[in-house]
Amino acid sequence: MKDAGIDVDKLAIVRELAERGSITAVAAATYRTPSAVSQTIKALERDLGTVLVEREGRGVRLTEAGRLLAEGAVEIAQVVARTRARLEEFRGEVAGEVAVTAFPSGAEMLLAPLAPRLATRAPGVTVRLSDLDLAEYELRAATADHDVVVGHSVVAVPDPAATGLPVTPLLREPLDVAVPQDHRLAGRDRVRPEDLVGERWIGVPVGHPFDLLLPMLAVDGQSPRVEQRFLDNHVTAAFVAAGQGVALLPRLWRRAAEARGVTLLPLDGVRAGRHVFALARPDRAERAAVRCVLDALLEIADEAR
Repeated sequence: MKDAGIDVDKLAIVRELAERGSITAVAAATYRTPSAVSQTIKALERDLGTVLVEREGRGVRLTEAGRLLAEGAVEIAQVVARTRARLEEFRGEVAGEVAVTAFPSGAEMLLAPLAPRLATRAPGVTVRLSDLDLAEYELRAATADHDVVVGHSVVAVPDPAATGLPVTPLLREPLDVAVPQDHRLAGRDRVRPEDLVGERWIGVPVGHPFDLLLPMLAVDGQSPRVEQRFLDNHVTAAFVAAGQGVALLPRLWRRAAEARGVTLLPLDGVRAGRHVFALARPDRAERAAVRCVLDALLEIADEAR
């Protein structure tokens, strides 16, 4: 399809280059060879009579004209997706596959009930589910390969203006202190940072969102002493249950923790928690099937809360 000399299919390649940052990454994502991607961009440059990419070290980057076209490609894709969604809703035939990924405990909480819910509400919509434990700065890039990315942050829900992506807040989940069921604090209703002085901690890898919270528990300038670090809540709970330390675990994981011999205690004096949210590319967020998935995730999150 061409409009005023612009081939929309070629334009989509420029958008992918803006999102993915390299010819090789675009080739892998679009099932082309790097040579074919380069040739497509060169053909578009000839069509428009302007340079769209330029060399930068061993790679390439978009010129100002290239960035302008990439932004236009997003807008065009949004209009097409919105129009298609309206037609599907008019026909009452919302359908399609939606790829959804979430951090592991979020997948356990939100994704496990998702497919059964959609089966009764929107039987034409199928979901391809996965779990990815990504740093917050990696979430935006993940939307290139997934229709919906569920992430978490201990700071705040991302600003759509800053990310350039639609953001759907799902819930704010408190983080509690996990202790063995025979721990000296296990019978308490709540604990304060000073109650935890001298405890060994099971933490998360440095740079993980939860790692930012432990300094908030410092007493007299002494931060908690982290002896082991794990990503998986199940592993963390096993170490806590074995008496090898205490940890921070999400409150909605309470039932799973108790089944492993771990008690979760709310924290007083520290606002420890994480914001859970969903991100999507602007055009994919317009898809009727994606909107069905986001609506279902909102309901599941509300019930979990």
